[in-house]
Amino acid sequence: HRTSRRTRRRRAPARIQSTRPTRRAMLSASVARSRALASTARGTASIFARDAATTTASSNAVGALLDDDERSRASSMIEPIGTNSHRRAVDDVVVMHPDTSRGIEVLHNPIYNKGTGFSASERERLGIRGLVPPRFFTIGQQAVKIWAQNKALKRPLDRWSHLQDLKDRNETLFYRLVHDHIEELAPVIYTPTVGDACLEYSKLLRRARGMYFSREDRGDFNSMMFNWKRNVSVIVVTDGSRILGLGDLGMNGMGISQGKLDLYVAGGGFDPQHVLPVVLDVGTNNPDLLNDPYYLGSPHKRLEGEEYYAFVEEFIRGVRNRWPNALIQFEDFQTKHANKILQHYRDEVLCFNDDIQGTAAVVLAGVYGAMKCLHGHRKDIVKQTFVMCGAGSAGCGIASFLHQAMVANGLTAEEAYKRFYIIDANGLITAERALDGPGQEPLKGFARNRNDMPEGASLMDVIKKAKPTVLLGVSTVKGLFSKEVLEEMGKINERPIIMPLSNPTSRAECTAEDAANATDGRAIFSSGSPFSDVEINGRVMKANQGNNFYVFPGLGLGALLSKSSVISDAMLQAAAMAIPAMLTPEQYTEGTIFPRIDRIRDISAYVAIKVIEAAAREGRVPEDIRHIVAQGEEAMSEYVYSTMYVPNYRPTVFSCSSRK
Repeated sequence: HRTSRRTRRRRAPARIQSTRPTRRAMLSASVARSRALASTARGTASIFARDAATTTASSNAVGALLDDDERSRASSMIEPIGTNSHRRAVDDVVVMHPDTSRGIEVLHNPIYNKGTGFSASERERLGIRGLVPPRFFTIGQQAVKIWAQNKALKRPLDRWSHLQDLKDRNETLFYRLVHDHIEELAPVIYTPTVGDACLEYSKLLRRARGMYFSREDRGDFNSMMFNWKRNVSVIVVTDGSRILGLGDLGMNGMGISQGKLDLYVAGGGFDPQHVLPVVLDVGTNNPDLLNDPYYLGSPHKRLEGEEYYAFVEEFIRGVRNRWPNALIQFEDFQTKHANKILQHYRDEVLCFNDDIQGTAAVVLAGVYGAMKCLHGHRKDIVKQTFVMCGAGSAGCGIASFLHQAMVANGLTAEEAYKRFYIIDANGLITAERALDGPGQEPLKGFARNRNDMPEGASLMDVIKKAKPTVLLGVSTVKGLFSKEVLEEMGKINERPIIMPLSNPTSRAECTAEDAANATDGRAIFSSGSPFSDVEINGRVMKANQGNNFYVFPGLGLGALLSKSSVISDAMLQAAAMAIPAMLTPEQYTEGTIFPRIDRIRDISAYVAIKVIEAAAREGRVPEDIRHIVAQGEEAMSEYVYSTMYVPNYRPTVFSCSSRK
């Protein structure tokens, strides 16, 4: 008989403790082994500093990745258990927690509730016979019914609310629905709909999920962590200060953390019982929220300066004490804090910032895909000239990451800097600009090498002078890419690369239709929010979506399975190179630069494989992982897929034990 994950992890006498399918066993075991290897916290890392030897090693590792072949893996990476052939793990069971009573409480617990999916024997032993309608439905039949209900709703926010109600009733069915319809539901459970949900979060909240740390809790974070009873493998944390392009939403930013983790489960196969959404409620400077009598967060101005960083520090130390090897993803921190926090902790904690590093990785993946569409090689990135609109945390991260890729492909650092023109609200950033504000350190190299145009030059003037091949937008300024700007890009390039990346849709620099009309459908287009393909004069311009969803599930999965203690630049570069490898030559020909979201499990699996390989090249993995890597891609694929959670019902039994 197969033992459970928890039994193997604790090496206790055989006793079934699993609450999720055993395909997660290897991930749970790997996290447990990493815990045993965890070291005590090192001293605080200096801000914006790197050890020279570490930087050199990282650059060499990135360069080594470029030798990997570029053949498509679209046909070789196939999830062993597809959406139409789920297995029932008959040799595994769900044992309810001893604190859960028999009877009606089973039906009120979304972890255990199956509705009409309980078998006759389960209804008897769990004390729910007669408490649910007599007819039995499989999870597949239930999913078909719920999907029809959801599709009938017209407003995206109503669909979001419907899905949240389902998750509050029956978690397994919720994740089955999302797993089976990920391409249609990703925009509902995350961007752009989650932005609307966050705006109304205090009014929409029905059931608290995750953890809330407020200014009143300072000094007690460490003990509060133990109120969360389950083991945690990944945490998404926000301070609500810069939610998408919507600004300061305070505690309402919890919707972002929850939505992101739903995508970790759906796309990366993470066990929903081992993910934790968190909001750091340091207050809000949003007057609408401060004056809202029903706002659920702390009705105070935001903490700033040393008080703010001490708050973050206490949270990080509490996590390291409670779950020393959990992955921490920072989400939607405002620019003045985001990069500073990332640089402070990235060398001592397994963490990354999705707005900075995830966005940068998916943009680089899109640029590599565009090189393929232009019948070139990813090394042709060194021939590109970039105009970046937006100099916040996302803009800085993207520019720095693209710069790193150009250096890895053969340019010197100074040559690569000269390929970038960065524009903010005050126009072109040049050597004349004083960059001494919070979060502006990464801009200095780009500004130092920009002395060929006047400080503050307009976007149109920059395009006419620089003649860029790639136009990027993370400004959150709707319509910034005007008809004149787009037409100029079309005059300069036969196939201009246009990337309006701002979220939500209401903040996009241009629409797919704008780009298609201005370039006669010739543009290679990618946006942050979803748009429909556009047909013009018999040519179809693909409306690619450069969604971070392509990156973070696979990156997180690979980081955890590799047992690396940090996420390095080489691991991020590997993730970016893996994504376009999941495209077919036919897709390149038609202008597609990102694979279909409905293959996100396979995409995440391949990203995880390449992340693990990159970590192994850098010497960051233990011997057991090196052994798997040495066996080749097929063995690694089996290893990664075997860890993924599949949302299926399994036989449920009641525990009479008093052991926790």
